[in-house]
Amino acid sequence: MEVILKKDVQNIGEAGDIVNVKDGYARNFLLPQNFAEIATKGAKENREKNIARIKLKQEKLHAEALETAKKIEAVEVLEFSAKAGESGKLFGAITTKKLAEEIKAKAGVDVDRKTISLDAPINKLGKFTMTIKLTSKVKVNLGVNVTASEVLKEEVEEKEAPVEE
Repeated sequence: MEVILKKDVQNIGEAGDIVNVKDGYARNFLLPQNFAEIATKGAKENREKNIARIKLKQEKLHAEALETAKKIEAVEVLEFSAKAGESGKLFGAITTKKLAEEIKAKAGVDVDRKTISLDAPINKLGKFTMTIKLTSKVKVNLGVNVTASEVLKEEVEEKEAPVEE
């Protein structure tokens, strides 16, 4: 099905693009979420008239994303302190929600937790890197350093060996 994107859709295209997608994807996701409209003859003509407005809006969003990226990059590294076991494994994990809250506290910028991607879950002590995708063209890498607030002894269940007589 041929559709005209109203908003940027990851791995599909940017606002204003005419793309071919599977019928079910269009009917069940793109159209109900108002991310696209069916590419009829009238819609295509309307798109041509509004292409300048769409490009201007994209440039404005891109400029805002660059400004936000500068604020986030100024933070350089997020520091977290959490309870950990002797082996360095955390009790719990540092989630993208916690990361987004910390970015808001440090940089004063609201970041949607869904735009944060991690190479691996943060469930142990150490240094990690996260990527924040602000737009399809603007990405920011930010370091995360996790230290132990307290080290708790890990209790390992030891099975008693049967005593031979």
